[in-house]
Amino acid sequence: MRHPGSQRLDRACGHIRPDLDLLRQIEDRVLWLATAMVDHANHGRPNPSGMKVGGHQASSASMATLMTALWLHELQAEDRVSVKPHASPALHAIEFLLGQIDSSHLTSLRAFGGLQSYPSRLKDPYPADYSTGSVGIGATAPTWGAVARRYLNGQFGAGGSGRQFSLVGDAELDEGAVWEAVLDPMVADLGEIVWIVDLNRQSLDRVVPTLGAGRLEQMFSGAGWQVITIKYGRLLHDLFARREGAALRRRIDEMSNAEYQRLLRHPIERLRDLLPGHGPDATSITTLLSDVDDDELARALRNLGGHDLEAILDAFDRIDDSRPTIILAYTLKGYRLASEGHPQNHSALLTADQMSDLAARLGIDPARPWEAFDPASAPGRLCAAAAERLRRPELPPPAAVNVPTELGRTPTGVGNTQAALGRVLLDLKRAAPDVGRRIVTVSPDVSSSTNLGGWVNKVGVWSTQARPDWFSDDAQTMLHWREQPTGQHIELGIAEVNLVGLIGELGATWSRWHEPLLPIGVLYDCFVGRALEPWSFGMYAGGQSILVGTPSGVTLSAEGGAHQSITTPSIGLEQPGCVTWEPAFMQDTEWCLLAALGALGKEGGRSAYLRLSTRRVDQALAAVPVDPAARERRRRQVVAGAYALRRSDRPALTLVGMGAVLPEILEAADRLDRLGFSADVVCVTSPGLLFEASQARRGLATAPTWILDAVFPADRAVAMVTVLDGHPHTLAFLAGMHRVAAAHLGVSRFGQSGDLADIYRYHGIDASSIVAAALDLVD
Repeated sequence: MRHPGSQRLDRACGHIRPDLDLLRQIEDRVLWLATAMVDHANHGRPNPSGMKVGGHQASSASMATLMTALWLHELQAEDRVSVKPHASPALHAIEFLLGQIDSSHLTSLRAFGGLQSYPSRLKDPYPADYSTGSVGIGATAPTWGAVARRYLNGQFGAGGSGRQFSLVGDAELDEGAVWEAVLDPMVADLGEIVWIVDLNRQSLDRVVPTLGAGRLEQMFSGAGWQVITIKYGRLLHDLFARREGAALRRRIDEMSNAEYQRLLRHPIERLRDLLPGHGPDATSITTLLSDVDDDELARALRNLGGHDLEAILDAFDRIDDSRPTIILAYTLKGYRLASEGHPQNHSALLTADQMSDLAARLGIDPARPWEAFDPASAPGRLCAAAAERLRRPELPPPAAVNVPTELGRTPTGVGNTQAALGRVLLDLKRAAPDVGRRIVTVSPDVSSSTNLGGWVNKVGVWSTQARPDWFSDDAQTMLHWREQPTGQHIELGIAEVNLVGLIGELGATWSRWHEPLLPIGVLYDCFVGRALEPWSFGMYAGGQSILVGTPSGVTLSAEGGAHQSITTPSIGLEQPGCVTWEPAFMQDTEWCLLAALGALGKEGGRSAYLRLSTRRVDQALAAVPVDPAARERRRRQVVAGAYALRRSDRPALTLVGMGAVLPEILEAADRLDRLGFSADVVCVTSPGLLFEASQARRGLATAPTWILDAVFPADRAVAMVTVLDGHPHTLAFLAGMHRVAAAHLGVSRFGQSGDLADIYRYHGIDASSIVAAALDLVD
């Protein structure tokens, strides 16, 4: 039965199954080139430092058959593939044989500017469809790529179709990110997803002791996936079909992974002795083996399904495009290499003699290791046909998204920066509909508690198909759940890794399908740390997105230490490809959010992290200038990282604050003034941008420096107190600009529940603590 919301993919591409002998010749060349690339990187290229170069010959070898079958027969131009990190050499070998890279690249694996250690969309000469290398994240990226493409289909009629393949190592299935993705309810509707698992039953350190395929079959099937298992190849099936063959199958099925792989490493005479075992089938197996010659036995016992081209192609033919599919392909790590099946072969390198032996067995001239097939030969023609089939059409340049710099409304009364988020989104939808239609928000089940309710009610919830809102006529329902393919909010389960995986792929549509989106992921700030590594990897892979952490800090006083974030303010200082803003006021939030949106979906763009708060603050404290020129000056400074909120005639101190603590800083400034110590008050909105500017001033970075002169001029350099609801080191670098005496206040220990005043006093970021720190500097 076809699942709701599934898409039927047209695979009637007119090409017939190729001659298996030709595929085997290409497989042999892929195996050789992948192995030789790693060998050259370690033994052929000068290495003055003596540092390990590394590479994964065994992991590439276990995938050579599967990847040959996939690229040379199954893939279509609109398909996308994520390749497991350690099969990178096999991927580059195929790219070379298809004419996508030239032979000069094959000697550059793991060299500066050369082929990357792991597939990369941004750094490899022929961009990979998905960057991989962060275990579990690359495997799930095509899942979120499928959602992003479906979203484009519904909103813009763009993105096309095609399957989304993940080539996954079985040890990678231990990663929690995998199961967070598999179990999300929307994934069961995505029939274009196909995972191919390299089931070699080895991890980095060992042969996995238990056989987990049956458990994996049940887990994926229970999540609504089609499960195809290819355990044995034709040679083994032929043996099983003989008289007493059922006994041999029982014996192999029941032996442990380690016993099976140890058998393969014995000389053939010893293998014959050990294979029958000591069970009730031993005599029957011995009888069967007596009619099998040594060569046939050695080949058959290694003939697992993931190394049998016919079995693999049959599995591809069985894929059901109405639901996700996983193909569990049994393989041998290091297949056909001297390191085959050894428990420590993960990073093992073949010796020179072993490389020579491999070349002889594969018919390669070691003096000419980097040869492609003659274009006129049958394998050469098959490679050329595959290259032509996979050629993607040129797309028009991505549309420019002109985000306004401000919306022209000044907040009044009492409000908070979290509420400003929802308000700005709604205002932007009205003021700039062409921009508003490209915004897509994503939340892990926290839409109502992060002030997205109004936005969700306005734009609807995205779904693969329209679903009824059974509470639409309920007067007590404030958040309306209208699910449809044109909705602009995507709701996920409580899984932060899924959130950042999805916004990363939504933020890559501008380069993948030349249709830019403006993705905003919203989650509680205390969980940003959990999401940071996969979000960082998404940025490394070219995704541009906005992550909003709210509510944040110990300002979330009653929630206690479990929900009070401490270290997140410094993310902008440390995270490449990302700028952090922590606005203190609602107007600042608007300007920062618009600047963040304006940096998305284009060459040279970058992601942003906004740290917001639920603390209600009198917006009059922002003192937003009324004069248009002064207002624009303030906006530019807010976006650049800081602005002077208050200037004194002859300051004795500079009080520098960020985010929710600005009321305490202003109160402290008033009290100090009454004590005879007037103070400048500077509101920092982005410590990362200020740090970039300070580095650029010393010639250590490329960034504008004008903001430092505007906000921290040398003629106003006096003792400084910095304050934030977060770790105090975040702003500590500011005192070094003019080498002034300084005190740095913030949160450096776990919090607890309590009233806001008690919590601020406990952490030393209340007005009295600020006054005391200032007096210690000047009195």
